[in-house]
Amino acid sequence: TSNIAMWMLDTDYDGITLRVKQLFFPKKPNLWKKLADTLRDEINPKLLSKYSGTKSIPFEMGNHKKIAVKIIDMDGNELLTVKGL
Repeated sequence: TSNIAMWMLDTDYDGITLRVKQLFFPKKPNLWKKLADTLRDEINPKLLSKYSGTKSIPFEMGNHKKIAVKIIDMDGNELLTVKGL
């Protein structure tokens, strides 16, 4: 986890399109604080510290019963993994 620049979570992956429901920047915790000023109505300030972590925010299972996680490391390499729920 120490090399993850950004990771995204689709909590109801349809097998075709990655629809990002949660987005995290573990290496840049201050990034969300800067964005929060611009997106005041879009980001819950109580969740800002969680958007900088490596654990997702709790979510309900979607209709497709699959999640997709896309990880981008500090070198720009990408990995997409899909898990059934």
